[in-house]
Amino acid sequence: MNNLQINSSIQQKDMRFLSRAKRDLYVHKSVYFMLLPVLAYYVIFAYVPMYGAIIAFQDYAPIKGIMGSDWVGIQHFIDFFESPYFVRVLRNTIVISVSTLVVSFPAAIILALMMNEIRQIWFKKITQTISYVPHFISMVVVAGMIKSFTADTGFINIFLTNLGVIHGESMLTVPQYFVPIYVISDVWQNIGWDTIIYLAALAAVNNELYEAAKIDGAGKLRQLFAITLPSIAPTIVMLLVLRIGSLMSLGYEKIILLYNELTYETADVISSFVYRKGLLEADYSFSTAVGLFNSVINFILVITANGVSRKLNGSSI
Repeated sequence: MNNLQINSSIQQKDMRFLSRAKRDLYVHKSVYFMLLPVLAYYVIFAYVPMYGAIIAFQDYAPIKGIMGSDWVGIQHFIDFFESPYFVRVLRNTIVISVSTLVVSFPAAIILALMMNEIRQIWFKKITQTISYVPHFISMVVVAGMIKSFTADTGFINIFLTNLGVIHGESMLTVPQYFVPIYVISDVWQNIGWDTIIYLAALAAVNNELYEAAKIDGAGKLRQLFAITLPSIAPTIVMLLVLRIGSLMSLGYEKIILLYNELTYETADVISSFVYRKGLLEADYSFSTAVGLFNSVINFILVITANGVSRKLNGSSI
């Protein structure tokens, strides 16, 4: 086949693709119309702001603007790596993120499996509603509740003091208590919401598989490991890859609402460090460099996790 024939074949395929695309766009125009707000959101709030990453390589001055500020190359990255805070914020980010992932990710799967076994519809709905409610509570309110409950007069503090676990001091003033408080409160707030996708995946499992397993004498535990978990494994892998990809993107909102100077040792993370440097100290270029470094690490993590998942079990995003 000569080059002319190859080019002609490629053009024909392109024409067929365009024809199918136009027909699909016309037939499903209402669906694509509903997609427009989503595309607009990501273009405006995710892609357009990427232009601002330039200031990570500049000595940015608002009065000069992005185009007029002086270039400094990777100096801000070097300053961050040489900063005495680099090891602390990186360590704290990894510790809190990994601890939250290790506890909350399997907890949501376990809760979904337990809910899936509830046969009383009314009780299942009540259980789901109760588990969902904390997700919709404002982060400010959640932080206020945590502060009240863990204060020296809070009921959690008093309870643990009576058990001899702590010594009566406000728990949020003790550095070693911050990570457990953060992780446990995160599980309480999000575990119900995280079960939604798993419950949807469980609802799609063919009931005939369970009936066949029962005939073969398989008990509940055997059905769990032979049918249920393998059936929802692609969903678990997909969500795990996404969670690993955002491992370093620990939100600063809850951190800055809970931490204080006494707990910086274990509570100060990259996002809270960027918040202080960028908004409180107005060091925009340095904070942008730190944030860009964080984003690059997240990108590497999600690509790596996706590649490992594809290689091990053939399932990936």
